[in-house]
Amino acid sequence: MRYLPFFLFVLLVGCKDASQNTAEVAPQFTSNYDEPYRLQYHFSPPAKWMNDPNGLVYNDGVYHLFYQYYPDDIVWGPMHWGHATSTDMVHWEHKPIALYPDEHGLIFSGSAVVDHNNTSGFGKDGVAPLVAIFTYHLMEGEQAGRTDYQTQGIAYSLDNGDTWTKYEGNPVIGNDGIKDFRDPKVFWDKTTEQWVMVLVAGDHAKFYRSSNLKDWIHMSDFGKDKGAHGGVWECPDLFKLRIDGSYDARWVLLISINPGAPNGGSGTQYFIGDWDGETFTTDQEEPLWIDYGTDNYAGVTYNNEPNQERLFIGWMSNWNYARNTPTEVWRSSMTLPRSLKLKEFKEGLRLTNYPYDKVDTLVYDREPVYAADAPGQVYFDSVPLNQHRIQFKAPANETTFFILSNDKREEIELGFFPQDSLMTFDRTQSGLVDFEPSFGAERHSQPFTPNGEEMDVTVYIDASSIEIFVDWGRYVFTEQIFPTIPYDEVQVVNQSKSGIRNFRIDSIPSIWK
Repeated sequence: MRYLPFFLFVLLVGCKDASQNTAEVAPQFTSNYDEPYRLQYHFSPPAKWMNDPNGLVYNDGVYHLFYQYYPDDIVWGPMHWGHATSTDMVHWEHKPIALYPDEHGLIFSGSAVVDHNNTSGFGKDGVAPLVAIFTYHLMEGEQAGRTDYQTQGIAYSLDNGDTWTKYEGNPVIGNDGIKDFRDPKVFWDKTTEQWVMVLVAGDHAKFYRSSNLKDWIHMSDFGKDKGAHGGVWECPDLFKLRIDGSYDARWVLLISINPGAPNGGSGTQYFIGDWDGETFTTDQEEPLWIDYGTDNYAGVTYNNEPNQERLFIGWMSNWNYARNTPTEVWRSSMTLPRSLKLKEFKEGLRLTNYPYDKVDTLVYDREPVYAADAPGQVYFDSVPLNQHRIQFKAPANETTFFILSNDKREEIELGFFPQDSLMTFDRTQSGLVDFEPSFGAERHSQPFTPNGEEMDVTVYIDASSIEIFVDWGRYVFTEQIFPTIPYDEVQVVNQSKSGIRNFRIDSIPSIWK
């Protein structure tokens, strides 16, 4: 959980007693989800500020999405946990605010688990509790110049997340003077039969264990000499993944960092290694990144997912400009839910991320807007392309351009340059870019090594976002865009004789209407 200094929020109006049920009424505002730049098939709150996804957990048929939320303005303020639920990870129902600030501080990022065995003792009448684990941020402590102003707290729910009770013994992990001590991710380690917590402490991760979610013992640290260190480490996650097509498995550690991402500002690196119940180790020498776009940050994965998939959601923004994007009623959205997989490539094991297959249900059995094969290029115009999926295959050994544009000469360009081992995304002329200097300052890039003779490209475009997946998530760009009118022209250009194959455009209906 990253925050920006905003000291007018010291007066925390409406703090709640730490032990009371904290869910009240749904936020008192409405939205038709038709404001300029409002995304139509991504999650966003009806109004006000949102950032990191929190407490991603599945329980009794429901996927929970909690998130960092400030209900009184469209810029960062005293953090609460907002709440939404879904049965399919595609359509979302807004719920009342789950957690409010209290005397221990603001409610920063964290996670949630299902305590199936009632190790916490919070369960009652056979109901397994949901337990949220989060960071308290005491603003008064920070302002006083202390370094112990972040601690870890817990709360529990016995009605599948509708209401929450703070633990009377909070905080469960105090602070001996560690700045940036936050963002706990907790999971049940089946091998050691204990709860494991990973949180971050400025420039490294710390691992703890517990038998009851209340009493925690520090086990080990990781990362002071590993990975990217251009900024503060945030929002960790640790999980085991089977290697695709194999019975072998590895552990993956996600670490978000701000600043220090490869294309500026916020980004998420990952490490592939091993976990022995106490320590995480890796022989990885260089940082690996889950996404080279500038708008996929603080992403974490679901606990208790019923289909043994590793599902991921990220915050679709960047701290370089998150407070300044040109929206008025709300600010920020989430990425599409994505399925993470470990796959072997020429360069070694890599983590791929590709839209969860339930996203396909939004376009299932719908006639394509346009479909064709082409000898060397595709050109199509006349339909506003602001709520669509675009797919095609192209020769991987030739330079290829994918361009979306409109009559105002606003455009975005995706370029593949296999001879230079490079893939680029250009939004410098995409529309509104002058609300913050870095937003449209330069073309973004990432290393690109073709995995065969042909590459597969899938593009999801919404009112103010584009998510690009190449070779089923081996290469990803997630970017915000703000065209003043919708793009209505698409071009795909490749000079190879084999041309562009399986090109199609599908419309995607709004999930809010």
